[in-house]
Amino acid sequence: QVQLVESGGGLVQPGGSLRLSCAASGSIFSINSMGWYRQAPGKQREWVASILSDGTKIYAESVKGRFTISRDNAKKTVYLQMNSLKPEDTANYYCKMVLTTGAYWGQGTQVTVSS
Repeated sequence: QVQLVESGGGLVQPGGSLRLSCAASGSIFSINSMGWYRQAPGKQREWVASILSDGTKIYAESVKGRFTISRDNAKKTVYLQMNSLKPEDTANYYCKMVLTTGAYWGQGTQVTVSS
């Protein structure tokens, strides 16, 4: 059984920063990719960023240049550094891990950008 636990969400003013973490536990032998998604109220879940097994990082256009995804393989943790946050970044953020055994999601962490 694989479990993902996100942390680091909260309330921040526009222009501020937050760092999200997603720690994985369980039977993890080979990670294909790790990524972040978000879902705002009344909207569909959207992809934000991913880091592939070879270290390649890809971003949605809406966050490119502001967000940075990284990972710590030893800790089985993926991070999302979010800078220059905007009110439209407000959403519940979920991490996703794709393993050879399937895809797994965390429970989400709320990010609210408001003055």
